[in-house]
Amino acid sequence: MARSRSLSCWRYLNPAYYLKRPKKLALLFMAFVMGTLFVWDRQSLLREHEEETAKLYSEVNRLQEELEGVKSSIGVKNDFPATKIISDDPIDVERRQKVKEAMLHAWSSYEKYAWGQDELQPQSKSGVNSFGGLGATLIDSLDTLYIMGLDEQFQRARDILADSGTEQVEFIALSQRTGDPKYQQKVENVISVFNKTFPEDGLLPIYISPDSGTGSRTTITFGAMGDSFYEYLLKVWIQGNKTASVKLYREMWEKSMNGLLTLIQKTTPSSFTYICERNGNSLHHKMDELACFAPGMLALGSSGYGPEDSKKFMSLAQELAWTCYNFYQSTPTKLAGENYFFHEGRDMSVGTSWNILRPETVESLFYLWRLTGNKTYQEWGWNIFQAFEKNSRVEGGYVGLKDVNSGVKDNMMQSFFLAETLKYMYLLFSPPSLIPLDQWVFNTEAHPLKIVTRSVSGEQRNRPFIRQRARKEGRN
Repeated sequence: MARSRSLSCWRYLNPAYYLKRPKKLALLFMAFVMGTLFVWDRQSLLREHEEETAKLYSEVNRLQEELEGVKSSIGVKNDFPATKIISDDPIDVERRQKVKEAMLHAWSSYEKYAWGQDELQPQSKSGVNSFGGLGATLIDSLDTLYIMGLDEQFQRARDILADSGTEQVEFIALSQRTGDPKYQQKVENVISVFNKTFPEDGLLPIYISPDSGTGSRTTITFGAMGDSFYEYLLKVWIQGNKTASVKLYREMWEKSMNGLLTLIQKTTPSSFTYICERNGNSLHHKMDELACFAPGMLALGSSGYGPEDSKKFMSLAQELAWTCYNFYQSTPTKLAGENYFFHEGRDMSVGTSWNILRPETVESLFYLWRLTGNKTYQEWGWNIFQAFEKNSRVEGGYVGLKDVNSGVKDNMMQSFFLAETLKYMYLLFSPPSLIPLDQWVFNTEAHPLKIVTRSVSGEQRNRPFIRQRARKEGRN
């Protein structure tokens, strides 16, 4: 039986079998054709895929070569350390999650009690329009929600904006998005005027004549109403990728930093470094917490100097950061007052004693950690965060303190707490690959702006702009 079945199978291989059976021959032929077509089709797809892949690799190589050529031709110098892919520290992950939870608490409270209004009053669980009803907290919080990966909350915020913030957002972005150079030309003309009358020490008083561009004999300060001018001289230079077309900003900034050195003093007995205010020829031994943005600014700008000056300004940044951290550590609540006075033999004392959830010290700790890798700055930031959690967190959100000595609470959650304080706190415990400093620069409200190379010819579409303004003073 087995032999019989074996012989019967062989007949299907005999051509004579099919010649006597035309229908089976036709079926065999059709099967052969279809199989051939299938194999040919697969081979064609594979060949096309290989060709497309080769084209893509060729295009990538071409673009890389062009990019290197552009960098060489404009002489771009990247002074920031290269972003490294490093493993995430478990402690950082845990702390980052705690900050994210704080943001969720603050944001959820705003959604529940003050949706669409400028700011939340957590104690009374009501909203208030501190800035004319443009939805300041909503607008300020958008990129913080996005950076923290809070996609659902981000989507809801982006959608209500359609009702409450359209005109304001469009006005703010007008000169950047329309491509019309006239808006940026006007504000850059301001810098041109300032440069013509720029003082030798690079320090401008907080009140400037709108006609002549010269200052009056009023206070010179790196605190309220004077801070962001110096910050933006540096950041416009960085935003333009440090090319020749933005060199003027760097030159003016360096002149101002030389002026800053004339305001530097040290306390006794602890040798805390601080920045004085000046009125005429008189120094006032007072420093605002707002001026605690300066350590981060100095650290950010130090790499643009030669080795000796770079070390000097980085050292100054670290000394000032230590002072700012001690603004917090010197009070019973471990939260800083609004400003401090310095006395011979007694170091520092709180002047205006409220705390309104300001970000400046945390901002500087973020920059110093990113630029030095020293985890001490993370520890300081974590201590500040815990003080906020202990003293400022309430059922309806976060509030400031009327007095950092007694801990009496106020009734306001400033929009910059979500936009800046919590954002910098979150980034302090995030890998450097999240918003890398060689690709992004933060404006004074902590919104990241893409670094765009500005050509020597100054193409208008690439022109960033600067405006004389102060950091948000907040409301107590």
